[in-house]
Amino acid sequence: MSPTPKRRLARFLVIVAIIGIAGLIAVALVKAKPPPEKKELTKTSMLVEAMPLERTTVTFSIDSQGNVQPRTETVLSAEVSGSIVGVADNFVAGGVFRAGEVLLRIDPSNYTVAVEQAKALLAQRQIEYDGALKLKQSGYQADASVASAAAALASARAGLTRAERDLQRTKISLPYDGMVKAKDVDLGQFVNPGSRLGVTFATDYAEVRLPLSDQDLAFLDLPEPGEKGVAPVLLEATRKGLRQTWEAVITRTEGVVDESTRVTYAVARLDDPYGLRSDAAQPLPVGSFVSARIEGVTMADVVRVPRSVLRGRNELLFVEQDNTLRLRNVAVLRTDKDYAYIMSGTEPGERVVLTAIESPVNGMVVRVAGDEPSTRVVETATTASEPDSAGN
Repeated sequence: MSPTPKRRLARFLVIVAIIGIAGLIAVALVKAKPPPEKKELTKTSMLVEAMPLERTTVTFSIDSQGNVQPRTETVLSAEVSGSIVGVADNFVAGGVFRAGEVLLRIDPSNYTVAVEQAKALLAQRQIEYDGALKLKQSGYQADASVASAAAALASARAGLTRAERDLQRTKISLPYDGMVKAKDVDLGQFVNPGSRLGVTFATDYAEVRLPLSDQDLAFLDLPEPGEKGVAPVLLEATRKGLRQTWEAVITRTEGVVDESTRVTYAVARLDDPYGLRSDAAQPLPVGSFVSARIEGVTMADVVRVPRSVLRGRNELLFVEQDNTLRLRNVAVLRTDKDYAYIMSGTEPGERVVLTAIESPVNGMVVRVAGDEPSTRVVETATTASEPDSAGN
């Protein structure tokens, strides 16, 4: 049996009341929920190392390199023909000799005979000249005959001089203390004038040609071509597995600029490179490759910073008083492999950043190692501990 209309209405009202009460309860719960708690989100600034700048007096040094060369090298050639009849024991590659020491002898037999013949001819021409002169004084000889005899006498003297010189040329010696670089002949070999006998070089001192750019020259006090003067230079090379140094001096600069490299060469002098005059000296053989550090000019009021901190187009990254970063251009005087030398654009006491920062931004806040911890940057954000009424 179907419910009466009154029953339907009563049921409907009960349902509406229940829904209403539930809604009121939900509203009350939302209002009674505690407020969202506020949490501090801290963002710590980057920690960097920085150094205070100061002006100082700097003595510049210029780096270069080159090969050790003999100051004099001689290609020995025969001036007379003949067989090699004498070879000194020290006429070998690496052999050491003294000035005037005979290294090679060419057979002198023919040249000794030639000297004797020249002496005999000279004596004969002397007799002829004396006779012609006496006849002239007695009135039996013309002036022309005396002049002819005088010319023959002079020719005989020249012949004797030439013969003695050829005899002397059979002995091969050098006017300097030196070392044999190459030996090209041996005992019994026949040579002609111009035949190559060997190569020698002087050992009293060696030279090193050091290339210098125009900028390098601006920081050096070197003697100009034609001037006398010296500048200290330290040579360095590896010998017997050890890195060793030698003291030398630059004695001159070459008066031309190399057309291909646009450099000027300074010439350093190294005395006694083989240590032949001093047992304590460490030899530096000819042909060795050396690096060189040349003492340059001294300048005051220069700021020196590690080269690694120089950025971009001559910029330095500074830490301001408020611990913010600032990029600034500076005037760079010179750089070497270790340092950059600043002429202007900085003030004493300013701090330059040593830490590598990939993309620094002006105004970025940082902390400096060694300083008091800087105030942290605090941001306030609202966080919900429970979902809100929308269910989010």
